[in-house]
Amino acid sequence: MLQGILIIIAFVIIAALMMTKKIPTLLALPLMGIIICIIAGVPAVGTDADGAAIGWLQTVVEAGTVRMGSAIMAVIFGAWLGQLMNKTGVTETIIKKSAELGGDRPLIVTLIMVVAVAILFTTLSGLGSVIMVGSIVLPILISVGVPAMSAACIFLMAFTTGLTFNIANWTSFSAIFNLSLDEIRNFEIYLLIATALATLIFIFVEFKRNGVKFSFSAPVTNTPVVNKNIETQQIKGIRGVLAMLTPLVPIILVAVLKVPVIPSFLAGILWILIFTSKSFGKAMNMLVKTCYDGITDGAPAIILMIGIGILYLAVTHTMVKEVLNPFLLSVVPSNRIVYIIFFSILAPLSLYRGPMNLFGLGSGIAALIIGLGTLTPQAVMGAFLSAERIQGCGDPTNTQNVWTANFAEVDVNTITKKLLPYLWIIAVVGVVISGILFF
Repeated sequence: MLQGILIIIAFVIIAALMMTKKIPTLLALPLMGIIICIIAGVPAVGTDADGAAIGWLQTVVEAGTVRMGSAIMAVIFGAWLGQLMNKTGVTETIIKKSAELGGDRPLIVTLIMVVAVAILFTTLSGLGSVIMVGSIVLPILISVGVPAMSAACIFLMAFTTGLTFNIANWTSFSAIFNLSLDEIRNFEIYLLIATALATLIFIFVEFKRNGVKFSFSAPVTNTPVVNKNIETQQIKGIRGVLAMLTPLVPIILVAVLKVPVIPSFLAGILWILIFTSKSFGKAMNMLVKTCYDGITDGAPAIILMIGIGILYLAVTHTMVKEVLNPFLLSVVPSNRIVYIIFFSILAPLSLYRGPMNLFGLGSGIAALIIGLGTLTPQAVMGAFLSAERIQGCGDPTNTQNVWTANFAEVDVNTITKKLLPYLWIIAVVGVVISGILFF
């Protein structure tokens, strides 16, 4: 009993240190995994009666670094493709062509921008891509009369809508819940619809509240300037049109044709090179440069996934589960109604890398709950992916939120307050759907 209490105290202390930014998440997660093992009495090095390793240095730290290996590879190849889209001008062209379709109608421009951003982030990832897309989209929105705060929120909602169908994210979730990509995708479809509808409602509410004109542009002053340092150019012709289909290539291959994730990203890389390269030599140079840039862009997520892998194996260690299971059995719901109420109320705990955050404490807690056997892995997946809607779009500790707030010159915490009612409703809808599907 004492060990269980100490582990919970350790959870709370480290969570508080993360929330107050005393220690970074990439350090907090492996640290928490090690502390949990020590409290539970797991030896640093050791073997069981059959000669199998049981020490936390062997089964948690070393094994944890590669536990999310498939997800890490998906991040690298996805970021590589994203860099190619940025450097070849595909990203910029998609956005600017979309803006041209809207003409001088603010509402149409805004809706088209949302669709363009959502499509782009099914493939793009990393702060570099957020900066690339946001530095084009935000000035367009503000220039047609959308207030800076509203524009920032709309951009983040569109970004989160696209992330719902981001294959690299699917791979990460598949590793955390030990479920197939198809199972992840099938539930994400519901969240995609809910997020898209909430984004649409948010836009209409903001236009009505702020008196934004629906039929003609209303330029405003102090519009942020597009980042001039981005090395991109617009592409033209039929090859340009085919190149702009790049974000759809890996999605179709994975979701429809059941091609594995890495080959699908490689197909997208080959596709964009064919339709944007002017010579073989330039194509090879671009390929190498964007590979390096992609790895750099994906580095924060990769380091975080290493920490997630260590924490995951720590909380699923046999000796740790024996200590924690009695506590979890007393609080985890086992019937549909309580499940819906419980996870709907707790969904905002995905903020600040909290216990419902899959890129924080949540990865370990999800593994513990699955280990109890009182909920199916699908039900746990549904609850945590629903809460992820709040984290992905509204967490003020996200780098994309911080950058967007700074660029639009608004407060990052105000963005969270403004978006939370919408995001919480999305999460509740997701939990309800999960309760219906998986009970």
